[in-house]
Amino acid sequence: MKELDGRVAVITGGASGIGFATAKQFAKEGINLVLADIEEEPLEEAVVSLSNDGATVIGIQSDVANLTDVESVRDAALTRFGAVHIVFNNAGVGGGSVINTPPAVWDWVLGVNVDGVVNGISVFLPLLLEQNEGHVINTGSLAGLGGVPGMGPYCASKFAVVGLSESLFYELEMRHSDVHCSVLCPAFVKTRIHESERNIPTELASWSDQPETKAIGDFARQAVLSGIEPSVVAEQVTRALTAENFWILPHQSLALATTKRRMEWMEGGDPPRLGL
Repeated sequence: MKELDGRVAVITGGASGIGFATAKQFAKEGINLVLADIEEEPLEEAVVSLSNDGATVIGIQSDVANLTDVESVRDAALTRFGAVHIVFNNAGVGGGSVINTPPAVWDWVLGVNVDGVVNGISVFLPLLLEQNEGHVINTGSLAGLGGVPGMGPYCASKFAVVGLSESLFYELEMRHSDVHCSVLCPAFVKTRIHESERNIPTELASWSDQPETKAIGDFARQAVLSGIEPSVVAEQVTRALTAENFWILPHQSLALATTKRRMEWMEGGDPPRLGL
């Protein structure tokens, strides 16, 4: 997508973190914005902030795990702007280890991180294909390139996002389509992913208070706070649009090292030592 000015972008998880930073970067390029987020008050604040800076933006409260909510985002975008050109399936949550994480928490994490991406693709891709123009960006993670202890549901969800994104890339290529796809795989970024429990369903709140859950959360908090600024990621996302790159790797050396160590393990070497 060589020309960004006047395009329309839908960003899920758009009220904070990478989503909000990307919205600000997109606005500088003249892109019209549709922000979707489950948190009503932060979403309203994000819309006001962007509007005050001159952006053309609307906000729609939605749960990406709910197909009807995502359809409502599409309908609002078409009503306001008449088209959609960029879909950034970015909303995500963390949570739990493989051991002792209850199935309901797995359902919550996979619902947001995987179903949210699937819903975004299912709802918006037909529009992009019909106009034969557009770009889908899915937020994966370095945790989608290699497993990490204490993050089983999250890793599983991000492996799924990377895999479905690769499949989508090849399917679009086979169609000779002018619709493109990228997958974003950062390591630690200063977002609120370590505070995902703020949006956890009420019936799962007791899980958040368990000692093991809190210990993992404390580690995640320290790691996230040592990460890069979301604005750095937003700049790379924007460059990927114009360059039509598939991989967006803000921590490229780590991504390559993770992949290399995994390959060496597959070839009979020792398991990678993560140094956590």
